[in-house]
Amino acid sequence: MFAEIRTYGMPSPGFTLKSPEMLIYLDTEFTDFLNIDLISIGMVSEDGQHQFYGERSDFNYDWCNDFVRSAVLAHLGEDLAAKATRDELRGRLVAWFKTLPASVTIACDSFTDYELLLDALDGEKPANLTDRYDLGALGESSVFNQAMCAYHAEPGHPWHHALHDAIGHRMGWMAWITIASTESDRG
Repeated sequence: MFAEIRTYGMPSPGFTLKSPEMLIYLDTEFTDFLNIDLISIGMVSEDGQHQFYGERSDFNYDWCNDFVRSAVLAHLGEDLAAKATRDELRGRLVAWFKTLPASVTIACDSFTDYELLLDALDGEKPANLTDRYDLGALGESSVFNQAMCAYHAEPGHPWHHALHDAIGHRMGWMAWITIASTESDRG
C-alpha cells in the first residue's frame, strides 16, 4: 500500500506544472487512524472541470471513532449516486482517471489520503497518475487557509465532507498561487 512519494516544502513563487500535467485535489474521510477504512473520497481538478465523489456503502462502521461519528457520517447519503461498494468504487475510480489528461498529480494535505486512494484502486495506480504534491506545507499560509475557510463558510459546503474539503484545497491553492505569482512578477 505504500507508494513512492515526492514531497516539497512551501511551493516556490511562480510554481507551475509541466503541460499536460493537471493537479487533482484529493481528500478522504475514513474511520480512524488505527483501524482505517475508507468512508468517502472526493477529487476536483485544478480547472474545476473534473470532479469525483464516492461513498463506500460497505465501510466498517464499528471502526468509526467518536469524531467521525459526529462530524463525518452526518454528511453521507446526500448524493445517492455516490454510494458504492469497495469493488464498485474501484471501477468508478478507474473509469474517472481514464477521462483525465496523460499526466496528473494528486495534491493532498495528508499522505493517508493518497494511500487510501491507492488502496481504493487495489494498489493498481492508473498510468496517468504520475506524482503526488504535499499540500501540508500550505497549512502555514494565511492566504491558503483564509480561502479554504471562505469556501467552507458558504451554505452547503461543510467541513469533513471529502468533495467539499477537496474543493476547499483547490480554492486555497488558487488563492495562494495567485498571490505567489503576483509576488514573483514583482520580483
